[in-house]
Amino acid sequence: MDKTPVSEWMTPDPFTIAPNAFVVDAYHVMKEHCIRRLPVVEGSQLVGIVTLSDIRGAAPLGMPDMLEINYVLSQIKIERVMSRKVITVEADAPIKEAARLLLEHKFGGLPVIKDGKLVGIISEADIFRLVIQREEGMAG
Repeated sequence: MDKTPVSEWMTPDPFTIAPNAFVVDAYHVMKEHCIRRLPVVEGSQLVGIVTLSDIRGAAPLGMPDMLEINYVLSQIKIERVMSRKVITVEADAPIKEAARLLLEHKFGGLPVIKDGKLVGIISEADIFRLVIQREEGMAG
């Protein structure tokens, strides 16, 4: 994967959410856009990340009624369920570094940072696209 920078394969300008938003809002954004994680930003500063697993963990067990679950999730703020220790990768880092971090930490995606600001997300799918493109390029 040579020295191809993360910025060439990341998804730029990812959907984000504020720490004072409600969990139900994050769930709706994730569901609508078919994503599994949302960077949590305050202003332009990355302060955390919330995943679909975090949201599932916020829903009380044994609550069969979706209306009840939605009500509970509409009362919990993102800052209560988000991960504050966020592992990131620099936009100019080699894609190999992002792949190593994803594998090492068993993550599906990482926030991409440039000059201390969130500029994108790099996911397993982005790296798979790179591998497929390279393989097809070699075969053709």
